[in-house]
Amino acid sequence: MDPSKFTKKRKLTDKAIPNVLLENPAFAQDSKMYQELLETERRLDWTMTRKRIEVQDALSRTPSTTRTLRIFLGHTVSGQVWQTGGEPSAANFETGEGIPAWQVRIEGRLLEPTNSRHRDKTPSRKFSTLVKRMIVDLERDPNLYTEGNTVEWPRLPGPQNPAMDGFTIRRTGDSPTKMRVLLYLEHFPEQYKVLPELGSILGIKEDSRIGVIQALWNYIKLQGLQDKVDRKLIRADDKLRMLFGGDSFHFQRLPDLVNRFLAQPDPIVLWYTVNPAMAPPERPQAWDVEIKMEDTAMKNRMAAMLQTSKETAQTLHKLDEEIALLAQSLHNSHVKKVFLESFAEDPANFIHTWLESQSRDLESIMGSGPTEGMTVRQEELRRSEFFQLPWVEEAVAIQHGVNLAARGVQT
Repeated sequence: MDPSKFTKKRKLTDKAIPNVLLENPAFAQDSKMYQELLETERRLDWTMTRKRIEVQDALSRTPSTTRTLRIFLGHTVSGQVWQTGGEPSAANFETGEGIPAWQVRIEGRLLEPTNSRHRDKTPSRKFSTLVKRMIVDLERDPNLYTEGNTVEWPRLPGPQNPAMDGFTIRRTGDSPTKMRVLLYLEHFPEQYKVLPELGSILGIKEDSRIGVIQALWNYIKLQGLQDKVDRKLIRADDKLRMLFGGDSFHFQRLPDLVNRFLAQPDPIVLWYTVNPAMAPPERPQAWDVEIKMEDTAMKNRMAAMLQTSKETAQTLHKLDEEIALLAQSLHNSHVKKVFLESFAEDPANFIHTWLESQSRDLESIMGSGPTEGMTVRQEELRRSEFFQLPWVEEAVAIQHGVNLAARGVQT
């Protein structure tokens, strides 16, 4: 097995250019542009990291949006006198044929936002998943019609209530019937009715619990009701003092205080009249209502921002490697230039100094040599600066390690 195949390739990551080149007047303009690019890259990386953290924090809170729910009410009739040519047909009480009857259909669907993109569209939710509870009251004589004049549908969790596009109510009869439809919608986040005592101060009638708390906090900051010393202490003004019954309260009590003035929201009330004596309208009646729900399109877009494609990551990595290689090439070229310039100025002295340096390094690494250190000039050994050179500490550490190893072998 060849170990060289498993040797990890060293990656160059240093993109800095030697200071000598940066300070060279011949490359002043290019060096300045390169430094500005590096600084821009650092600022961009910092901004992207900060935005990524903000998006992750926003995803944890699940964004919401306001959509329009269009509700349709229509009806059909069967077995009516005007349908049978003016003569009543034989009634079959087992199958229901021949008995005058009518049925009402309640449907609904979400309208697409005007500025939505095609790729952001998600499968539309069924109408029954948007309704928490529905009550239909029929204004009929209970003595004459015993089928029940109140129909209630509560949505239960689990498979007991499958998702449906609408509801159908069927009743017998041939007289006009007026009905009231009460719809309790499933908002996200859950909406509450703000009682007038608090709503008149904050200027809101219905909102989520977090929205009401935020509105109250904004009112406190706008009116400057925070204590100057203890910022967690709220000094109530005349309006809040009458509302909460105290001169001051702590910030932690805001949710409890707000809960006192929250109630279940009023239902959506729709009126509809069924007249079996006439032909049903060709088109059903429609109402548009607003509903708060999870913004899945925004959530998907925000999640896509956190995902970097494999091709983009590979391209960026390749560009970084190319820049690092070019920076390393400039460094090597600079070292070679200094080497050749020193050689050209004084070849004999340069060769002598270079050979002494190589010999000294070799003896320091090996711990011995044919000259036993005689290649080092005696003048240098007499100077303290010689023993403060960068390589001295490393040479001493190597020599000390060699001596300890030799002692271990001897013992």
